[in-house]
Amino acid sequence: MKKIKKEDKVLILSGNYKGNKGVIKKIFPKKNKAIISGLNMVKKHIKPSIKKPKGGIFEKEAPIHISNLKKMKEK
Repeated sequence: MKKIKKEDKVLILSGNYKGNKGVIKKIFPKKNKAIISGLNMVKKHIKPSIKKPKGGIFEKEAPIHISNLKKMKEK
């Protein structure tokens, strides 16, 4: 596992967001995945419930595998 942690600046090496830079929001070490703020957005369909009475379609960040990330040097 690479030595990256929360709030590190990373570069995405492969996938639809290749070449983009972002900050790690959350890490899942057992799954070797991380969530990058503002990148890899997916649409989630929500049924109406007590918390969200209207329901609808919401966008949220999906995790990216750590092998597709490269830690950037801070200056």
